[in-house]
Amino acid sequence: MNVWGQLAVISIIALAAAGGTWWIKGPPARVLACDPATLKPDELCLDQIAAGTDVLWVDARPRSEWEKNGVEGSVLWNLDPAEDAQAFEAEVAVRVAVVSQVIVYCGDENCGVSRQVAGRIRALGMGAGVFVLHGGWRALSEAGRVRNSSPDP
Repeated sequence: MNVWGQLAVISIIALAAAGGTWWIKGPPARVLACDPATLKPDELCLDQIAAGTDVLWVDARPRSEWEKNGVEGSVLWNLDPAEDAQAFEAEVAVRVAVVSQVIVYCGDENCGVSRQVAGRIRALGMGAGVFVLHGGWRALSEAGRVRNSSPDP
C-alpha cells in the first residue's frame, strides 16, 4: 500500500472514531468554567456575587455592543478615544456612591480593557469594592443576564 492509501485508511479510521464519540457522548461542552482558586485578586466569578448585593455593572466593550446586549442597568466606560472619558467618570462617580460593589466586564476572559477601566474606577477612591468579572460578557450571556439572551440549557 502506498503512502496515499495509508493516509486515506488512517483518516477514515480517525473520522469514524470521532463520529462515534460525537454520536455516543454528544458535542463537547463549551461552558465557561471559573475556579475561584485560580483567579487574580481583583477578579471574581459570576456565582460569587451574593444575591441582593447592590452592584453597579460597568461595560468596557464598545458602545455599539453595550447598546445591543449589555447588562440591564449597566453603564458604559470604554477606552475608545472618540468617547468622552470625563462623561464616563462622572456617570460612574454618581452611581458608585450608592452601591457596595462595582463589577467591570468586557468581551471575554482575555480582555484586558476591563482591568484598565477597573483601575481607573479605583483611582476615584469612592470606597466601593471594584472587581473584574472572570469570563466577561460571555459568562453573563451563558447565565442569561444580558439583554436579548436566555441561559443555555
